[in-house]
Amino acid sequence: MLELGGQKTASQDDLIIDGTDQSFMADVIEASREVPVIVDFWAPWCGPCKTLGPALEAEVRAARGKLRMVKVNVDENQAVAAQLRVQSIPTVYAFFQGQPVDGFQGAQPPSAIKEFVAKLANLAGDGGLGAALDEAEQMIDQGALSDAVQVFAAVLSEEPENARALGGLARAQIAAGNLDQAEALLANAPAAIAGAAELDAARAKLDLARQAESAGPVDELRARVEADPDDHQARFDLAQALYAHGDTEAAIDMLLDLFRRDREWNDAAAKTQLFKIFDALKPNDPLVAKGRRKLSSMIFA
Repeated sequence: MLELGGQKTASQDDLIIDGTDQSFMADVIEASREVPVIVDFWAPWCGPCKTLGPALEAEVRAARGKLRMVKVNVDENQAVAAQLRVQSIPTVYAFFQGQPVDGFQGAQPPSAIKEFVAKLANLAGDGGLGAALDEAEQMIDQGALSDAVQVFAAVLSEEPENARALGGLARAQIAAGNLDQAEALLANAPAAIAGAAELDAARAKLDLARQAESAGPVDELRARVEADPDDHQARFDLAQALYAHGDTEAAIDMLLDLFRRDREWNDAAAKTQLFKIFDALKPNDPLVAKGRRKLSSMIFA
């Protein structure tokens, strides 16, 4: 079992079990206080059960710990079936917080099964993954990078297509100076999230980190700009150097000044670099709003 955000998430082996009359209270009622539990009443001789059961199991496994499933053979366990008035099979009940919350009888099309499981999975929220990701973001800000990497990786083990976790893991690696590892993570992102905003932000941060590796000395570049204010390349290089040294606000101001002087220089390189910095910063960073506002005022002046 893996603990995230103070909650435990079930391993794949725990997700689907065989239940009995004797274990029903523990396996279903008590377990449903943590996550929703689907109960599949079936029998070996039931033809539709042989189709419905595996379909339900596949969706439960795909939900990766957000709910569980208990299979009850009614031939061997008649007490619970009678108590719940199971009159035909397959019959499926769903429990949450110790109470039945949904159910159906008979075979169902794949779309209905997927919708049924998805609705149940939403009842328990994200199983604490969101809180764990918030904590990992704070770890990055505090410089606890190895801890952040572990949390992001743990979330990805539960949800491989969690864009926030993958983007966070890449940014933690970038902050730790592991640029090649970050690049590999982003290059091998699952297709379903390859274009997610969280990954675009990490890519922008990676590009800026690559630039920082070859950034020139700030004092020397500043002297070049002061000696020749029209040296646009020196001004652009100074912005890169300022960002590399952690002075993001000064880098943005330098690029805005370059854009004001010649917005088309080097194929609008100043604007492109500004957008890259904005993408790399957190959306709620005040520097983003301030910088975008100033850039817009120049563009539409």
